[in-house]
Amino acid sequence: MKPILYTFRRCPYAMRARLAIAASGVEVELREILLRDKAPELLVASPKATVPVVVCSGRIIEESYDIMLWALEQNDPDAWLDRHNQELIEECDGAFKSALDKYKYGNRYEGSDAIEQRLIASEFLVKIDNILATQPYLSGEKIGMTDMSIVTFVRQFANVDRAWFDIQPWPNLIRWLEEFLSSDAFTSIMTKYPKWRAGDPATLFPELP
Repeated sequence: MKPILYTFRRCPYAMRARLAIAASGVEVELREILLRDKAPELLVASPKATVPVVVCSGRIIEESYDIMLWALEQNDPDAWLDRHNQELIEECDGAFKSALDKYKYGNRYEGSDAIEQRLIASEFLVKIDNILATQPYLSGEKIGMTDMSIVTFVRQFANVDRAWFDIQPWPNLIRWLEEFLSSDAFTSIMTKYPKWRAGDPATLFPELP
């Protein structure tokens, strides 16, 4: 039985998990979940009920970063793991994502000012832009784990107010993001799938060319 991936197309955590799985070529059974109507099978596998989740030989992997490692440690043909800035990824997943959520979902956080949180998040984006001024990717001369761990969250930030984002003085960041959004890697993981229900035929991912 193939590993099972519970995922939601637009979730940035699920996106980066799919990016790593696709890069590794490790084949999984993809189960698309609706966040407002979660499959009972997901709730049984992972009571915290967030995506992505991988179920593999009785093992439950509930964190997107761990799923990336799980896939790439099996097969890493593009050597993503050789280009891996753990500190930058942790900053993205921590302070930046916290500010991003308070910016994007400001009405959920009592006493939080969305514009103030946007400024806090922007400090991380300026840091990224400065790195990208000296090299084409966060991982160096080639795309690696650092880029693919962070870029889906930068996309989420940009989409909150794209007109504002595009006039900010971070040209290297915008170039990097646009290159990703127009890439085959991104297009290939954004296929729309119907909501999975028990008994549906298996959807295998990544799709073979």
